[in-house]
Amino acid sequence: MRKSFGCRAPLYYTTMTDSYENLLKQAYSNITEKSESSERFVVPEAKAYVEGKTTVLENFTEIVSKVRREPDHLMKFLLGELGTSGKIDGNRAIFNGKFEISLLKMIIKSYVEDYVICSECGKPDTRLVKDDRVMLLRCDACGSHRPVRKRKARTEPVSENLEEGQIMDVEIQSISKRGDGVVKMGRYIMYVANSKPGMKVKIRISRISGSIVFTERAEE
Repeated sequence: MRKSFGCRAPLYYTTMTDSYENLLKQAYSNITEKSESSERFVVPEAKAYVEGKTTVLENFTEIVSKVRREPDHLMKFLLGELGTSGKIDGNRAIFNGKFEISLLKMIIKSYVEDYVICSECGKPDTRLVKDDRVMLLRCDACGSHRPVRKRKARTEPVSENLEEGQIMDVEIQSISKRGDGVVKMGRYIMYVANSKPGMKVKIRISRISGSIVFTERAEE
């Protein structure tokens, strides 16, 4: 009996140890960690096309859903930045006038920076609230809040009087997919070859097509 007991004890101990380790592994496997993908906030890329004398943003509702803002709020911002009129039509937004898709992307990016992203923690877990007539962006992730930056009204008379052959100084704001410098001026978007954001260059307007302005470097 004593010999039999001595043989079984190690087997019983080993079984209990294995069971404990398995339970421990199972417990750790059930712990939920934030995945890398959950930390990323990516606004759907604007999908737009020109239809007659209008520009259609066909995934307007998708963008609104991602930024979690009222459709009318985003639409009002877009109309103000484009300097035109328009309407929401189902899942689309329609703007009077022909606009480059890169211009729409730039405006949507500005909206996200002003009205969605927390300037303290960089997260999109925010909401717009009013405090004594002041619009605030309050972050539910870190608890911070800030007044929403008021953008200057677009009163740029020069942008309404651009002419081919005109020479002017501009500052490059961004880069197009083709690698050209981009300058946004009122309802116009200007392309400047061989330039980078932040550069100040003197250009000559070579051609104007709708809201698109093509340029060439002017001699200093």
